[in-house]
Amino acid sequence: MLSDRTYMRSEYPRHTTSVLTWILSATVAAFVLQLIFQRLGNGMIEGLFALSPAGFRHGHVWSLVTYTFLNEGVLSLLFNCLGLFFLGRELIALLGTRRFLAVYLACASLGGLAWLGVHSYTGGPALLGSAGCVFGLFILFACFYPNREVSLLVFFVLPVTVKPKYLAWTLVAVDLLGFVLSEIPGGSFDPGVSIAYSSHLAGMLVGWVYFRYFHANNGWDRAASVGLPAWLRRRNQAGPVAPASKAGRGKAPANLRVEVDRILDKINSEGFGALTEDEKKLLDEAKDLLSRP
Repeated sequence: MLSDRTYMRSEYPRHTTSVLTWILSATVAAFVLQLIFQRLGNGMIEGLFALSPAGFRHGHVWSLVTYTFLNEGVLSLLFNCLGLFFLGRELIALLGTRRFLAVYLACASLGGLAWLGVHSYTGGPALLGSAGCVFGLFILFACFYPNREVSLLVFFVLPVTVKPKYLAWTLVAVDLLGFVLSEIPGGSFDPGVSIAYSSHLAGMLVGWVYFRYFHANNGWDRAASVGLPAWLRRRNQAGPVAPASKAGRGKAPANLRVEVDRILDKINSEGFGALTEDEKKLLDEAKDLLSRP
């Protein structure tokens, strides 16, 4: 657990609930408004803020984000809020507020665009709910903690303990099958239910891409090692040298604890021998910096 590590204890101030509280509050408030307007026989809320090909063509660009605050029913609201709550608490502590919000918005907007790309041709009801964001955040969580055992309540009744990496592969497989067999043909295998498999898959892709390429001090420094042009790699490698040397002599940077946590998790899952020379050096430097009062 993160709280077991000295550098993640309460003496380092963290704001882990502000953005999450706003998102959850907006989701609940939007659902209450939906219920009120539905009782009045007015579909204005869905018409303005749900995502649909027709609305997007008429300039409702904001619906690429606002659709995540709406829900099709109580079960949808409960699933999305619980998922955001439990995953958000873990990920905000790792990513910080800005990065968490950036990942959430990327899952929402790219998930919406993927759904629009499919349903501009196949049609179907408007898109509601933040399930694509929840799936994307879970994939990111599974990348950080692939072997941590988590307990789930299947159908809110049956307790099951599973490792995140296995559940992540299962979700990807199920959504791929649903996308190919149901969503592309127009929902023929989902009688009475509209499941946005394309939005789920896009959200999961965002979570994986962020972890694989952007979870580093300056984002592209990790991507540079896996295929960027040589001229761009040279420029990115030259840039971070000065800040790194300053960090070793001065105050610990805000992202240092996040990087140390990532390295410790890598040791836990892959062993110390999997560390690069830069990671070993950073771990040695951070040991002195993080032990200071």
